[in-house]
Amino acid sequence: MTDLGTWAELGGACTAIGGAVYARQAHPAAYWSTVGLPASVVRLMASYSSTMDACGLTVAPSRWRALAVRATTRREVRPVPPRRGMLRPTTTGLRIRLRLAPGQEPADVAASAERLRHAWGVHAVYVRDVKPGVVELRLVGFDVLRKVRMPRRSGGGLLRVPVALREDATAFVRDYWAVPHELVLGATLSGKSMYLRNLLTGLAAQPVVLVGIDCKRGVELAPFASRLSALATDPEQAAELLPVLVKEMEDRYDLIKSRQGVANGTPEELITSDIWGLPESERPAPIVLFIDEVAELFLVATRKEEERRDEMVTQLIRLAQLGRAAGIYLEVCGQRFGAELGKGATMLRAQLSGRVCHRVNDEASAEMALGDIAPEAVYASCAIAAELPGLAVAGDTSGGWSRIRTPFLSLADAAASCRATAHLAPDVPALSPFRPYVPPVPVKGGPVTAPRPVTD
Repeated sequence: MTDLGTWAELGGACTAIGGAVYARQAHPAAYWSTVGLPASVVRLMASYSSTMDACGLTVAPSRWRALAVRATTRREVRPVPPRRGMLRPTTTGLRIRLRLAPGQEPADVAASAERLRHAWGVHAVYVRDVKPGVVELRLVGFDVLRKVRMPRRSGGGLLRVPVALREDATAFVRDYWAVPHELVLGATLSGKSMYLRNLLTGLAAQPVVLVGIDCKRGVELAPFASRLSALATDPEQAAELLPVLVKEMEDRYDLIKSRQGVANGTPEELITSDIWGLPESERPAPIVLFIDEVAELFLVATRKEEERRDEMVTQLIRLAQLGRAAGIYLEVCGQRFGAELGKGATMLRAQLSGRVCHRVNDEASAEMALGDIAPEAVYASCAIAAELPGLAVAGDTSGGWSRIRTPFLSLADAAASCRATAHLAPDVPALSPFRPYVPPVPVKGGPVTAPRPVTD
C-alpha cells in the first residue's frame, strides 16, 4: 500500500511537471498566470535590494539616514536602492514604478534592463519615463510576439488604428494625428499585406475616405472595393486619379483660406490653419491614400511613360508636403524604395516620417527604411526570420523604434468588414468617376413559392 502511494505521488509530480512544460510552450499566457507570475514576484521581492546593488543602481544614504540607522540599530549602513512602488500584475507580465535616488537618471535603469531580466527570470524588461524622478518597469513574462493577442484597451479613435502588438505587450497604434504619412516595406510573404489589411479594416469603421492605388491590377485592394471611394489598378488610372486628389487638396485650402479672412475681434476658435479647425458642418472628411507596390509608379519603358512618371511623382510629393492640413494622408507600401527608382524618390521618402520595415531581401532595403532613424533598427529588421510573417520594426523620424507583429486577419473577414461598413464611406463628388465596381452579392436560397405544373 505504501508503494502504491509512493508511485502515485511520483506520477502526480511527473504529470504536474509535464503539464507545466507543455503549458509553457503551447499556452504561455496560462503558464505565466499560474506559475511564472508567482515565481517572478517571489524573486523580485526577495532579491530587490541585492539586485539593484549588483546593477549599480544604489547610492550612498543621506547623512540623516545613516545617523538614524546607527542610532536605532547596530546594522551596517548599506547603499540605498530606488524606492519601489506597488507591483501591478498583468496578463503578460508585471508593472512596477521606481522613484529614482538623487543623482540617478532613467538611462541608468535602462542600461541595466538585461541584467534585471535575468535576475528576475522574465522574458524582457522595458523602462519608461513617467515623470521627473519616476520610471516604470514593464516586465514581460513571455514572448508576446510568438502568438499575437491584441490588448483589450488599445487607445483607438478617429484616425487612430491599433494595427499590431509591440514587443512590450502594448498596442502599436497607427496615429495619423502624430505621423501623417508612412512608408511600409517588406519582401514577398513578409506580412506587409497583412499589415495593410488590418490598417484598412480599422479605418473602414470610421468616417474616413479611403482611396487606393494598386498597380498589381487591383489584386491587393480589390477585395475592399465596397469601402473604397476610388481605386486605380494601373499607372494610367493612377495618372488620372492623382490630379483629382491634388485639386481636392487645393479646394480644401481655399476653404481654409476663406475662414482665415477674419476681422478684428473674431473669437480665437474661429481662426484655423487646417480642416480640423473648421465647423463640423463645413469640415470635409479626411482622406487616406493607400499605394500598394509604389515602385510600379516609377518604372518606365518609353519617353512618354517617363513624362507621366514625373508628373505622378510631383503630385505625390505635393500631397505629402501639403496634405496634412487638408486632411489627406499617405500610406505608401512596397518591396523596395530608394534613389534607384528615379527622380523624386528620395524626396518623397523624406516626407514619409513613419516607417515600418518587415523582412527584406537585402540590407540596403532596411537601410532605406530605417537608416535615418537608428542603426540598431536596421540590424533588428535584418534579423527577422522568414518563419515569423508579420514581424516588423516600426519607427519614426524622431528616432524611436520597436518590434511589432500584426495579428492574423483572413482576407474573407477583412472583405466582409468592408462590406458591412460600406455605408460609412463619405461622399466626395470629385472621386465618383473612380469608384470601383462592386458586383452584387448573390442571393442564396430557392424560389419563394414552389412551382406548380400547368395542367390542361
